[in-house]
Amino acid sequence: MTSAAQQPESAAAAADVVDHHRNAPARRRARVSRFLRVLLIITAGIHVPVALGVGELLRRAGAPYPWLLGALWGALGFALFLGRARAGMHDGRGRHPLLVRAVDIPYFVHWCAAVWTLIPAVVVTLGAPVVDLLRGVPVALPLGAYMWTYLAGLVVCGYGVLVRRRWFRVVEREVRVEGLPRAFDGLRIAHLSDLHVGTLTPKSWGMRWAAAANAREPDIAVVTGDLVTSGTEFAEDVAEVIGALRAKDGVYTSLGNHDYFGGDHEIIKAVAARSRVLRNEGLVIERDGARLWLAAIDDTWTRRDDLRAAMAGRPDGAPTVLLAHDPARFDAAADAGANLVLSGHTHGGQIAFPFLSRVLSLASLAHPYNVGFYRRGRSTLYVHPGLGTTGPPMRLGAAPEVTILVLRAPA
Repeated sequence: MTSAAQQPESAAAAADVVDHHRNAPARRRARVSRFLRVLLIITAGIHVPVALGVGELLRRAGAPYPWLLGALWGALGFALFLGRARAGMHDGRGRHPLLVRAVDIPYFVHWCAAVWTLIPAVVVTLGAPVVDLLRGVPVALPLGAYMWTYLAGLVVCGYGVLVRRRWFRVVEREVRVEGLPRAFDGLRIAHLSDLHVGTLTPKSWGMRWAAAANAREPDIAVVTGDLVTSGTEFAEDVAEVIGALRAKDGVYTSLGNHDYFGGDHEIIKAVAARSRVLRNEGLVIERDGARLWLAAIDDTWTRRDDLRAAMAGRPDGAPTVLLAHDPARFDAAADAGANLVLSGHTHGGQIAFPFLSRVLSLASLAHPYNVGFYRRGRSTLYVHPGLGTTGPPMRLGAAPEVTILVLRAPA
């Protein structure tokens, strides 16, 4: 029973959550506006060495007005960015598939190559004058270095955008689960995450992921959030992808932060018609009298998660598999008694150093739990590398993956 002294605090906390949800759209618009301004500044900066490099390439090719054309190339690259950025923030609004293929995708190859060019350009710009002075020659901009770095970037980023993000793998991984009854030894969980079905990640890709998962005959299939990138225009598409999953003991979905970018009710309604959507709740899965608690928390970014509610009703002694989109909740989940936590969110960085993705990736800079397995006491976390992309549609060194987790009882 709640005491009178506790009631005002509980009421204030509830009011704070309601106020947070009510004002969330305005706060998000402000954050998006600031983020867009930062991106515009960055985009302007990365196009300076690109414009000079293209000018040098045209000069060597004997083209007329090479520097003017190089400057126009850089200006066009900057101007086109705003439309691509806005389209990504409101996914699906007015973007014809032909326009996506003919303009957006090639543009992102160029933009990623421009980002690729930036750091080498800064290094050689600072270092070249020193080398020139030591050699006793006139100091000059390293135009050739800009040119070759940009050309190399087009090749590497073309692979990342056009090939690597489409080429997913299916991987089976065994995981020891503390307290797992022998009846569940060998239970197969198909884990998909961060689908981001939308303009840049079509439904047809998602259907291939579902077919690959089904081919491994899982007992349970789970999708741990970020079903779309933003908005609700692709609610039916992602629902069809999830609806195509097949598993003996059911298909279960939890939500991520992107699922609340621009509305969520249509997404939840569409997906709930084809799978069980778990939001701060759990259920029992039984085998030969043994019980497993499968639960999920809602999105942490919008403060909808309630770990206590997700764990409520768990039978005594039943091991718990918890779906939590954001791996940052692992420590709290471990303390609450979750034996296996399945997360996503990080995409494994999307861009990582090959074979060292766990320690050298964009995710490793921001997330202590960025990809793969982690242990804390009796609890295990698996962070899925994701299947779709956000931001620039590119992957390098962080392969999209359909994961089959095979649960094993302690040895």
